Amino acid sequence: MERKTIYNPDSKESLNDRRIFGGNSDGMINFTKMKYQWALNLWDTMEANTWFPKEVQMTGDAKDYKFLTPAEKRMYDLVLSQLIFMDSLQTNNLMDNINPYITAPEVNACLSRQSYEEANHSKSYAVMVESISDNTDQIYNMWKNDAKLREKNNYIADVYKSLTAGDDGEISDTKIVLALFANQILEGLYFYAGFAAMYALGKSGKMLGSSQMIRFIQRDEVTHLLLFQNMINSVRKERPELFTPELEETVRGMFRKAVALEASWGSYITQGQILGFTDKIIEQYIQYLADKRLEAVGYKPEYNVKHPIPWVDGYASFNDQRTNFFEGNVVNYSKGSIDFDDF
Repeated sequence: MERKTIYNPDSKESLNDRRIFGGNSDGMINFTKMKYQWALNLWDTMEANTWFPKEVQMTGDAKDYKFLTPAEKRMYDLVLSQLIFMDSLQTNNLMDNINPYITAPEVNACLSRQSYEEANHSKSYAVMVESISDNTDQIYNMWKNDAKLREKNNYIADVYKSLTAGDDGEISDTKIVLALFANQILEGLYFYAGFAAMYALGKSGKMLGSSQMIRFIQRDEVTHLLLFQNMINSVRKERPELFTPELEETVRGMFRKAVALEASWGSYITQGQILGFTDKIIEQYIQYLADKRLEAVGYKPEYNVKHPIPWVDGYASFNDQRTNFFEGNVVNYSKGSIDFDDF
C-alpha cells in the first residue's frame, strides 16, 4: 500500500465505502458528514481538554526537589527523561508513519490533534525540568549515559521502525495493523510505570505540581489510547480476514514483551525504595493494564490478574470528572460532557 493522496478530486468514494486505511477519499475533512462518529466524539473531547503547561504551578516542586531522598530524585529524573523520549518519538511517528496511510479524513484530523498534544507534553516536560534544575541537559541527555533507559528507548523505536514502509514508500496491510497495535501498546502501557511513580511522590505530599502535570498528560493519553483502539476495532469490522490466529499470536507476543520491558523499567526506577511499590506489585499492575488493553480490542486477557494499586486510579482522576483511566471509559471531562460508554 502506498501513502494516501492528500487531494483526490476524482474520488467517487461514498461514506459507506470509507475505510481506516486502503480507502479512496477525496481528502476533505468534513465534520458534518463522517463515517466514524467516535472520531468526532474524540475530537470534541480533545478540544474540550485543551490545557497549557504554564498554567500548572511548579513553585512548590522547586523546593520539594531539593529535599527528595536520593532514591526519589533518581526516580524522578529517570521518569522525566523517559517520558521526554516517548512524547518526542510519538509526535513524529504519528505524522511520518501513521497518518500518511490513514484514509478516513476525520481520523486524520484526530491524529493531527494527537500529534499537537504530544508536542504539548514535550513543552510540559520542559516546564518541569526548568523548575527543578538550572542544568536542563542533565535530564535531557540521561538516555546517553543510562544503559537501562537507552535499552527501553531503543526497543520502542526499533519496533516502530520495523513496522514502517520500505524505501519504495509501500507497506503491507498486516504491517499497518501491527503498527496500530504498537501504538496502542505505547499509549496504554509504556507510560504507566512512570505515571504511577510520579503519583507515589504526590501521594506523599511531594512534587505536587509535577503530579498535576502528569494528570493532564494522562488525561490526554486516554484519548490517544481510545483513538487507536477504535481504529483497530473499526479495521477488524472492515477487514476481518486480517485478524488471523497468526496475527493474534504476534500481537500477544508484542504485549508480553511490552509487559516484561515496562515491569523491568518500573523495578529499575523504584529499586525497592519507593513506599508501596515492590517489583511484584509493579509487574502485576502492568499485567492488569495489558489485559484491559487486550480486552478493549476483542482479545481475551493474557494474565487474569487484579488491580494491585487501585489508589492510582483515584489519584489520577480530576475532581470534576468521572473517569476510569485504565478501562478507557471517559465521561464528563472537565470542560466538556462526552459519553464514551458506547465504545
